[in-house]
Amino acid sequence: MARRAAKVDANQPEIVDAFRRLGCLVAHTHMVGQGFPDIVVSCMGVPRLIEIKDGKLSPSARKLTPPEAVFHRDWDGMVWVVESTGDVVRLVREWRGL
Repeated sequence: MARRAAKVDANQPEIVDAFRRLGCLVAHTHMVGQGFPDIVVSCMGVPRLIEIKDGKLSPSARKLTPPEAVFHRDWDGMVWVVESTGDVVRLVREWRGL
């Protein structure tokens, strides 16, 4: 079976940069496939799975793909969906208890 190239949302670089500016570590995982989230973010020593969607797109274009929806449903843990740098700031503040 041929593998398709992993699609990266247009805002992924700015989302990754926002997490890093806030002192988080980021690992790119969008190429894993099978619905696995786009990045893993470590904040305060806790790894978190992050799905990136482009908030500038229409709501229908931001929907989880079928493999993403299955992963989110079956994963025994949290997966956060981030659409903007504002979402990043809110999440990191929440994780830090601010």
